[in-house]
Amino acid sequence: MALRILLLTGWLLLGVAGAVAHYFGPGVERQKLDAVAKELRAAESYAADGDFALAVDRYNEALKALPDGRAAEARKIRVERAKAMMLAKQLPDAHADMRTLVDELAADGGADPALLADARSTLANSQYYMTWLMRLEGLGRDAWEPEVEAARQTYKLLAEEAEKRGDAAAAKKHREDLESSVRLARLELADLQGLPLPSQ
Repeated sequence: MALRILLLTGWLLLGVAGAVAHYFGPGVERQKLDAVAKELRAAESYAADGDFALAVDRYNEALKALPDGRAAEARKIRVERAKAMMLAKQLPDAHADMRTLVDELAADGGADPALLADARSTLANSQYYMTWLMRLEGLGRDAWEPEVEAARQTYKLLAEEAEKRGDAAAAKKHREDLESSVRLARLELADLQGLPLPSQ
């Protein structure tokens, strides 16, 4: 009888120990990833509804909740957050973060090429919009020309890479973006002031 009680107690304690180990081990990471997924769903929903400021908040919360050691996921979230930031009138912050992220990805030989292309495209878009705003603010060519030239070079690179992959739709889009950046640099200020601000 005592042996049965001892075995039953040991079995119950083993179950408790397993539950505790799960909760404080892989279970914690799973809970964090569930929280990240919830924040990302909320961010995508807000973005789809056009509430980009709330989308940015949710992307920020997702980044905070992300467990350590998940650099690839963090980078994807940062790209999506930057897209929302540009539409939430946070262009300078998006621009700065994308510049840093593109440098990180370019230096990382194991980085996902599709993510690098997406980050480069987002950076080029931010450079294009920064150029537009700098020109409207009356800044001189020496201030805005490096931005539009960097955007132009990136759009050209992206178009060439898309052609090599056989992605005709992406190549066409990047060539159109390239043409837009060339036109932006050539437009007279008076003509630029008469145009509506571009949207992403």
